[in-house]
Amino acid sequence: MKRLIAGLILLAMAAFFVAASGEQEKDMGDTEYRELTPEEEAVIVHKGTERPFTGEYYQHFEEGTYHCKRCDAPLYRSTDKFSSGCGWPSFDDEIEGAVRRQTDADGVRTEILCANCGAHLGHVFEGENLTDKNTRHCVNSVSMVFVPEEEAAAATAQEGATVDTARAYFAGGCFWGVEYHFEKEEGVVSAVSGYMGGSAERPSYEEVCSGRTGHLETVRVEYDPSKVTYEELARLFFEIHDPTQASGQGPDIGSQYLSAVFYETEEEKETIEKLIGILEDKGYDVATKVLPADEFWPAEDYHQDYYERKGHKPYCHAYEKRF
Repeated sequence: MKRLIAGLILLAMAAFFVAASGEQEKDMGDTEYRELTPEEEAVIVHKGTERPFTGEYYQHFEEGTYHCKRCDAPLYRSTDKFSSGCGWPSFDDEIEGAVRRQTDADGVRTEILCANCGAHLGHVFEGENLTDKNTRHCVNSVSMVFVPEEEAAAATAQEGATVDTARAYFAGGCFWGVEYHFEKEEGVVSAVSGYMGGSAERPSYEEVCSGRTGHLETVRVEYDPSKVTYEELARLFFEIHDPTQASGQGPDIGSQYLSAVFYETEEEKETIEKLIGILEDKGYDVATKVLPADEFWPAEDYHQDYYERKGHKPYCHAYEKRF
């Protein structure tokens, strides 16, 4: 069922792709962004490209952070910038979660956009062997504004201490439902659907569904430890899905739908094993795997906040008290 729904979504996205930039501009109406010059709008909104070797940040290597020109969201760190000779600023990595990718209108290249506001940044290329990360974000200078390290540090000090957050990774079948329940938990800052536990880099939903990559549909939960503990989140995990089902979750059957917890510390591992022991003492035949965390790959945009956007509730995840 889920694969069919996702397929229909992809078809709809393809059908309306030509009108994407117009719809994007329409959706910006309720949010205040920095006023753009005609030249900036031509690139940021209408997906143009500035002339090579002319951008303000092409040969710019001060220490600091590059932010989105339109919404001021941080995009790139100066430590990831390198000289590629291509004529535009080049980065071999982005700030996690700051940049999203989509197929360009030409059907060949991969466009990169600000994940916060959808502003056009440029394109990303891989396999050029220019750096160890083998990736080049080719970004228009006009799409960015540079914030020096000293200025950013001063702003942070003025705002006061920031909240320290932690992360947890749970796989319990369709990530739509797992994400839905965690986002409603007090103390959770964000829940992101993605993939973990496999061998391929940046796997697509189709590749994961094939079973060839070994990834599990996983939700990355960012939370405030002063408001909710890791054990409380883990208990919730065991109560929003069936930890005894070994083949998947509900009607979603397949290796990508297995139940698992990915731990980052021995303390997290001990917590999960303790909870599994409690459940087994209660008579549950727990099939949940306990695995070390590795690279987490966020899923495609249409998977994020799925039930929230659709106004529905999960079809195979429901709360059941077990502790």
